[in-house]
Amino acid sequence: MGLTSALNTSLGGLSLNETSIDVLGNNIANAGTNGFKASNVLFTTQLARTLSVGSRPSSSNGGTNPRQIGLGALSASIRKDFTQGSVTNSTSPSDLAIQGDGFFILDSPDGQVYSRNGNFELNSSSLLTNQSGYLVQGYGVDEDFNLVKTTLTDIKVPLGDLNVAQATKNVEIGGALLPTGEIGTQGSILTTGNLTDAGNANAAITGTTLLTDIEETIGTPLFTLGETLSFTPSKGGRTLDPLTMQVTATTTAADFASFMDRTLGIQNGGGIPNDATTGAQPGVTVTAGGAFQIVGNTGTVNDISVTIGNITSDGSTVPMAFTKSESANGESAITDFVIFDSLGEPVTMKMTSSLESRSSNNTVFRYFLESADDNDGDIAVSNGTITFDSKGNVTNFTPSTFGISRVNTAADEMDVSIDLSNISGISSASAGSTLKLDLQDGSDPGTLSSFVIDETGIINGVFDNGIIRTLGQVTLARFSNPQGLLESGNSTFQEGVSSGPPFLVTPGNFGAGTIRAGSIELSNTDVGRNLVDLIVASTNYRGNARVISSVQQLVDELLVLGR
Repeated sequence: MGLTSALNTSLGGLSLNETSIDVLGNNIANAGTNGFKASNVLFTTQLARTLSVGSRPSSSNGGTNPRQIGLGALSASIRKDFTQGSVTNSTSPSDLAIQGDGFFILDSPDGQVYSRNGNFELNSSSLLTNQSGYLVQGYGVDEDFNLVKTTLTDIKVPLGDLNVAQATKNVEIGGALLPTGEIGTQGSILTTGNLTDAGNANAAITGTTLLTDIEETIGTPLFTLGETLSFTPSKGGRTLDPLTMQVTATTTAADFASFMDRTLGIQNGGGIPNDATTGAQPGVTVTAGGAFQIVGNTGTVNDISVTIGNITSDGSTVPMAFTKSESANGESAITDFVIFDSLGEPVTMKMTSSLESRSSNNTVFRYFLESADDNDGDIAVSNGTITFDSKGNVTNFTPSTFGISRVNTAADEMDVSIDLSNISGISSASAGSTLKLDLQDGSDPGTLSSFVIDETGIINGVFDNGIIRTLGQVTLARFSNPQGLLESGNSTFQEGVSSGPPFLVTPGNFGAGTIRAGSIELSNTDVGRNLVDLIVASTNYRGNARVISSVQQLVDELLVLGR
């Protein structure tokens, strides 16, 4: 019985050490496998053969200990070493390393699998995959680039295919305005000769007179039914973009006055003072004498000029002359700048200013905003005031927003905040007044050119127009018992019966590690230690083989005795 037990025990020892050598060989073979986790074999004893359970101490005997002979060992478990492997830099921004706990989530043909190997790349469909083609899972984004955290999806980074633009939301204007300049009290005043109404016995025209009945010389109408009028005046020495109007059977003189007003961008109301000469608000009107009169805004940069040839009808000059009786006055400045709508289309803006009032402790300038790209049919956009204290600092400006209509395009309507606090109320007579654009946060269309992944797994796309947008977020899985995971090849694991279900987390939260982009986690195999363990296992294997050899010799001796 004893020799047989020794044979069986040593045979079990050979098997155990074979297992240990297999595990050590696998560790060493994967010393260069990224994200590999080494394993080690844990042994435990089998039941022992009890020869005596021992005895208690007595008055005449000190007692005896149990006498047992072990029956060998068993493999208790093969345990994975999930400690952190060394992290090294790589040359690819799509390579990822986890610093801490957690596994990447991959979608494979056999379902969801998990891995520590972050060797990822973009495939032909711009999807992030591992070297086996498994799709990296995470959170996607909606059409406004907001993360959608309700479900996992494939991570997509469409380099060269995704185009975005950014609508301007904020504008900052700088410059310096001269507080000692001339106060603006007078706008340009231009008036036609008195015109007659052919439809009303050649009486003076009124606002209700049909445009086709207006005559400068009796019997010669100025406007023809069905033709298209174009108006191209000048303002501040600059030719304005023309607007057009169709002459219909119901078009009136008031309609034509409004058309000229919109083309000139004349602004009134909102606290704008009345004109010093006419005593009325700026604008284009029909006078009591039957003439068209233009009263412009103050500021020399707003001075209006209309000459013969500025009004045409189907390309032919309308012979209606304007006589200029007053020029606009007032210390002023002008600047042009470009903002962008939601499609990235440029919107040209013009800003002018005019000194409106001055007191012992403050100076007030009025500003005017215009845009030929405003789709509401009027180039006038907004006006307001800028108030400076006695030290030239802005104490107030209002309004602080303006809107641009884009109704004729597919873009969204624009609502822009304007900051005028950087304008100085101090300047010299030689320098005069100046305005300039300091900042606007919109951009024209740009193409996704690169991406970066931060430590929380958020993928930030960088476009060639400078815009940065969120493209998704890499998520991680944690397990209550990672030792229960099943290896499924290709450096991946599957959920096991004892691992517990995956707990989905974002990097850096709920105990999960953080992401290091452009890096790779190396194998955590300790080659030196594994070689030492291999020597020990080999020695143990030889020892067990020697026991079998010794038992064989003893059996041979017994057989000799039987002859």
